[in-house]
Amino acid sequence: MKAIGIILAGGNNSRMQELSNKRAIAAMPIGGSYRSIDFALSNMSNSHVQTVAVLTQYSARSLNEHLSSSKWWDFGRKQGGLFVFNPTVTVDNSWWYRGTADAMYQNINFLKKRHEPYVIITSGDCIYKLDYNKVLDYHIEKKADITVVCKDMAPGEDVSRYGVVRMNEDSKIVEFEEKPMVSKSNTVSTGIYIVRRRQLIEMLERSAAEERWDFVTDILIRYKNMKQIYGYKMKEYWSNIATVESYYQTNMDFLKPEVRKYFFHDEPKIYSKVDDLPPAKYNIGSDVRNSLIASGCIVNSKVENSILFKKVFVGKNCVIKNSIILNDVYIGDNTHIENCIVESRDTLKANTYYCGDNGIKIVSENNERYVL
Repeated sequence: MKAIGIILAGGNNSRMQELSNKRAIAAMPIGGSYRSIDFALSNMSNSHVQTVAVLTQYSARSLNEHLSSSKWWDFGRKQGGLFVFNPTVTVDNSWWYRGTADAMYQNINFLKKRHEPYVIITSGDCIYKLDYNKVLDYHIEKKADITVVCKDMAPGEDVSRYGVVRMNEDSKIVEFEEKPMVSKSNTVSTGIYIVRRRQLIEMLERSAAEERWDFVTDILIRYKNMKQIYGYKMKEYWSNIATVESYYQTNMDFLKPEVRKYFFHDEPKIYSKVDDLPPAKYNIGSDVRNSLIASGCIVNSKVENSILFKKVFVGKNCVIKNSIILNDVYIGDNTHIENCIVESRDTLKANTYYCGDNGIKIVSENNERYVL
């Protein structure tokens, strides 16, 4: 493919609360066996994008470990490859990434040394499948300077945490608002962009000279009336997990047969780093209904409408309903968990009760918090 990829995976926000204390949002577990960034990486690989850079920053240790080998996404080639860039102190720069545009500017040599004419920019916190070749063909057909992949959200859904766009009959973007309090449109930017490489370099250098650091507000919105910016609407499943509520709901979506089929069985596949774990074990007394149980789990009790990630132990006489249990959690006997997200590597003592009566409860070591 005549494009390189950039995945922005360094961000953090308070809306994820304790869940992002240990890891970057792009490293959040999804669907029993995946990490959020696996979806962007798999889309790159399936679209035959051979050279991909991942820009990491906040709590990057877990993410960097996940990306330690590129073979899982078939980037281990002599041509191209997977590059992971953290903020680096140099003679000319001692800043962390101050925004998405600054993250790309600090790694501008990566762009300058490549020869592919186009760049695909995406984030690591969205769950979707997309053939970037179709978007690139659309970009070339429209003779666009920038193409933004958009999605129509359901009527009445809160779009205040997204960039909201309005397009004319030719799909040219005529209005772009970043996280508006009130919006006239329900079409949002998915955070996926295609732009010509040389043009991106020019815009990043100009923004840096003016000390402007955000790609959306300081490039897309500023250049809206100067550049040909078009929207490409995707109709398939797409979800952003940057809040506790959306993270919970996205994982719960994987309990729907049509979503499981789309991501687990339909081509192209989603790839992830594989751990050498035994299959899940169901002992006498286990009763599992409409749930995803990952490798390495041992279940002795009732699990209903829930997702258990890798290496979860469920003791005897427990009830787990409508909950997400992250990796490597020990749940003692006679424990009731309902409407909760249990943080990874935690131990829940026997004879305890956790229930999100008024919302989703986050259960982590020495801490419980409700999210209404």
